[in-house]
Amino acid sequence: MPEDRRVVLITGAGSGLGRDLALAFAAEGYGVAVTGIEGTGETAAEIRRRGGVAVPAALDLREAAAVERAVEQATSELGDIDVLVNNAAVEGPTAGIADVSPADWAETLAVNLTGAFLCDRAVARRMMERRAGSIIHIASVAGLQAYPLRSPYAVSKWGLIGLTETLAAELGRFNVRVNAVCPGPVEGDRMRRVIAHRAGAEGRQVAEVEDEYRRRSVLGRMVAPEDVVRLVLFLASDEARSITGQAIRVCAGYGL
Repeated sequence: MPEDRRVVLITGAGSGLGRDLALAFAAEGYGVAVTGIEGTGETAAEIRRRGGVAVPAALDLREAAAVERAVEQATSELGDIDVLVNNAAVEGPTAGIADVSPADWAETLAVNLTGAFLCDRAVARRMMERRAGSIIHIASVAGLQAYPLRSPYAVSKWGLIGLTETLAAELGRFNVRVNAVCPGPVEGDRMRRVIAHRAGAEGRQVAEVEDEYRRRSVLGRMVAPEDVVRLVLFLASDEARSITGQAIRVCAGYGL
């Protein structure tokens, strides 16, 4: 691995936005640790096919030991981690609070919030020693406003934004920046599932719910994945060297 090649570890990089992020970072010349439960081998293989450098690593964010192993593998095979992107998340249930099971609540927070904490913990200590690094949390506008029928997901994202600000204050003296990206509804399979579940919970048509999401965005559209990717790449770069502790919306004006 060339000494001047930067390294990024991305969680949930086997599919969806995580895969898009992995491909984009590789195109920028990063060595990419592609972590997740499924699809990591395929994403890493595609990066290599395009001439990039990638290492797939199995990672279940619910297990602290698995996080440590993945970080150790990435460091051993690629070098010191310069950027951590906590992207992995589950959408959780779509239901009123009376119908949310304790198991669903715990699972959503375990992946979306505790999983990010475990990754931050494992990577931050290495960044602190090197006095350099950037941590980026993929949060959501659901962590900035009310999100009825999605309380576990919303709470996990509110918590992630709180973790962002707290770690930014804690790690700044080590020259480690921490920021959150807050997408609105992003086009893709996950959003289609959310829309279908909400339509079912409210007894409405899928097309009606989808149209409502678009109308709630002042630009009249959902967010394209590449719009999120561009912001993450910027925050990871030296051009964002004075930006930390921020929760930045990329939401087409959703909810304004």
